[in-house]
Amino acid sequence: MANAETRQVFLTRSRIIGAIRRYLDARGFVEVETPILQPIPGGGAARPFATESYAMDARMYLRIALELYLKRCIIGGIERVYEIGRNFRNEGVSFKHSPEFTMLELYQAYADYQDVMQLTEDMIATAARVAVGRTRVRWGDQEIDFSPPWQRMPLRSAIAEFSGVDYDTYPEAESLRQAAEQAGLHTEPDWNRGKTMDELLTAFVEPRLIQPTFLTEYPTDFPGSTLAKAKPDNPNEVERFEAFAGGIEIANAFSELNDPRVQRERFVQQVRAREAGDLEAQPFDQDFLTALEHGMPPSGGLGVGIDRVAMLLTDQHNIRDVILFPQLRPRDDSC
Repeated sequence: MANAETRQVFLTRSRIIGAIRRYLDARGFVEVETPILQPIPGGGAARPFATESYAMDARMYLRIALELYLKRCIIGGIERVYEIGRNFRNEGVSFKHSPEFTMLELYQAYADYQDVMQLTEDMIATAARVAVGRTRVRWGDQEIDFSPPWQRMPLRSAIAEFSGVDYDTYPEAESLRQAAEQAGLHTEPDWNRGKTMDELLTAFVEPRLIQPTFLTEYPTDFPGSTLAKAKPDNPNEVERFEAFAGGIEIANAFSELNDPRVQRERFVQQVRAREAGDLEAQPFDQDFLTALEHGMPPSGGLGVGIDRVAMLLTDQHNIRDVILFPQLRPRDDSC
């Protein structure tokens, strides 16, 4: 009521979302709504919130991603589709993580991750111009320039440059974990190779990427690559990128895996990871496989964290400050 600056943050957030909608609508994308309550929490690597459906007599989950239902739309003939909606992940809270957050996901048939990369930088730059009137914005005592083209860097090169660890020279999980320890990363004995690579990225690379940057050429065993298409010339890598700015991840994208046989193998690998104790691994989703068997055209997909984009364009350094009603611990009124 008394803070005009705070109100301006949320007015700017509204303009960002409106600008993204208009950008996609103008390019032939169709906005849809997909289920929030799902029988299988798929499309991402995260621990879900669980609940019970008395009507269905079944365990249900709040969605952790929009992906698998939007891909069903592609299979059904909607060749450009998107949704802006809430996701829910039962995980830790930090300056960049909230259990309830807003995502944009889009899928475009007959496109790949290179096409989506160009769309991403153009869309975010357009949203910046509409929402704040410019592509150069303040970020603390620094300035971020969202005008295209953004820097591009292979993930392997980035991790090697900033941590000194070249993960390709450590093909086994334990040897890579020991190399990460020597580089100064605290690890756990049960980490697999993908987890160690992810933590190296988070600890050494992500904080250094202040200007908008695409990291590309991700390993197949990197977390979140289960639904990405392998590179034709290297089955150990997928056609994927993640986008960073201000030292935080803002987007994740890939050329979508559309071969049901390979997808089945990936799901089986994830089931094994769950059985080994990885609670964030993707469950086996037979219904999605059945849809995929009907035929999905080659497609590019993208997920953008709306809250994090709002943080960057309003110079807010905690995600709670761009969410109108953030999740907070219950007040203890017993005292």
